[in-house]
Formats: sequence, C-alpha cells, structure tokens
Amino acid sequence: MLKAFDKNLTQRAMRLARETLEIEADAIRALHARLETDDSVGQAVGLLMACGGRVVVSGMGKSGHIARKIAATLASTGTPAMFVHPGEAAHGDLGMVTAQDAFIAISNSGETAELMSILPIIKRMGAPLIAMTGNPQSSLALLADVHLDVSVAKEACPLNLAPTASTTVTLALGDALAVALLDAHGFKEEDFARSHPGGALGRRLLTHVRDVMRSGDAVPAVTADVSLSVALLEITQKGMGMTAIVDAAGHPVGVFTDGDLRRLIERVQDFTKITIRDVMHADPRRVGPDQLAVDAVAIMEQFRINQMLVVDADGKLVGALHIHDLTRAKVI
Repeated sequence: MLKAFDKNLTQRAMRLARETLEIEADAIRALHARLETDDSVGQAVGLLMACGGRVVVSGMGKSGHIARKIAATLASTGTPAMFVHPGEAAHGDLGMVTAQDAFIAISNSGETAELMSILPIIKRMGAPLIAMTGNPQSSLALLADVHLDVSVAKEACPLNLAPTASTTVTLALGDALAVALLDAHGFKEEDFARSHPGGALGRRLLTHVRDVMRSGDAVPAVTADVSLSVALLEITQKGMGMTAIVDAAGHPVGVFTDGDLRRLIERVQDFTKITIRDVMHADPRRVGPDQLAVDAVAIMEQFRINQMLVVDADGKLVGALHIHDLTRAKVI
C-alpha cells in the first residue's frame, strides 16, 4: 500500500505543476507573438508544398521524439512524411532520403553533432532544408533554407536543463505546420478517414452499404400474391424481422415487419384468406449499395425503422440492411 504523501510535498508538487504549465503556455504565447512579424512558417509551407517526395523529419534525444510525432502528424494529415534517426542515417539510412524530399532538422542548440554530420550531404543532394532550433545564429540555422525559431525564455525544469518548454514549443509549431499544409492540400474528412481506416471516423466515412448489407439468399423476399402465412415463414427463416415484397421483375413494392404482424393480430382473427399484398406497407424506404452506411443510419433514425431495403440503379432488390448489421460493423 502506498504511503500517504506528505502534505507539504503535495502542495509543492501542485505549485510546480502549475508553474510548469504557466511557463510552457508563456513560451507558446511568445512564439505566437513572433509569428506576427516572422513569415518563416509561410516560407516553410511553400518549400514543403513544392516538395515532390516526402518530408523527412530528424532529431536526436528529446528532439527525436518530437520529430517522430511531427512526422506522424504530417503523414496522417495528407503530407507524406517519415522520421529518420540521424545516428542511423550516418550509417546507411540516409539512403532513404532523395533529392525530391524535404528535410526538417530539429535541434534546440542547433549544434547537434549527429545532425550536423549528415546535413552537408542533404544540401549537396539538393533537398531543401528546414531547421527548427532555439538559436537563430547556430550552425544548423545558418545552413538551412528556412529557419523556424523555437527559442524559449527558459525551460520549465527548475534546473533549466531538461527539455520541457522548448519541446512543447517545437511540437506546437510542428502542429501549426501540419495544419497549414492540411489546408493548402485541401485535405478533407474523407482523406483523413483513408489514413485512419481503423478508427471510428474511418469506419463512418469508408463503410458503404454493400459492405454490411445482407445479399443473395439471406435477403427475405416474397411476391405480392403469396399468403400471409408464407410471408411469415420467410420472415422466420431469414431472421431479419421483416420481408420485402417484390414484383415479377424484382422491384420492391412493399415491406412487412414483425411490428406490422403485432398490430395486425389486434384487429384480424383469421389469417388464412389474407395475402401479403393486403397488409404490406407500400413504397418502402430504400438505399443504394454504394451509399455510405452512415446515410442508411440517418434514414433509419429519421423514420424510426430497424430495417431497410437495398436496391440497385434499376430499382431491383439486391440486399437488405438491419440496424444490428450497422452496430456490428461499428458504424453506429
């Protein structure tokens, strides 16, 4: 069992936590103020937009962790990007970089040896170089085609040593770059979904009705002249709680559901002489197989129905959709 934390230590921890957040917030506000007169971000976006290859992001230590995150954010928002470790680059991984790529080098001091050893090769290769440093007069900053100033007044670390405020500012500026590029590329929700197929948004925007509908023999369907008893057998066998009623050409002309049966029992005693045509709902709701599954959900919710028919461009029945199918596919 953990011992109770000393009250004085708790108060000190809370004070340091607030101070850390305040220092890092101040650092971002200072960056925001610098960008009012510094157009380096616009220059960097121009270079990256002109890039015919990928954006390669690199950094050592904590800057390396930030570089990985920036590369991941760029890649997921429409700008092909990857992280390359500068130490590994010096031993072969530099072969991943081409003249068509753009290179973003991150170093707070601007003097990181591992980065500086490979950057002359990047320059000779002809790839544009963007530097993110806390020292505009550093070797890296002077070597770059565009320098992004991520300097901070002080680190949040009480010793002013551990990268804290500086990494926060660098990460925030990386996000700003990604958002600016996203907008410049005309990146849409659908594009985001394509790079996130496993997420909720991906399922919503990439799942079509044909992906989740029941088809073939699994679709309950009878003709309009069959008895109610035959239609009820079809409902029971197919397990969708309804059956479509189709004409000779396969076009749906009606639908009959379990709910319709319950309401019918209240007013009809003898089912033997009833055909399904007499009790079906004419002109049922329908959806196309190439429509998004979320569109089907919207129709079901609007009209408070649990099943819907799927028809092709000629209006022929090709499938059926139950609300449970959409739930299983995690569209809902």
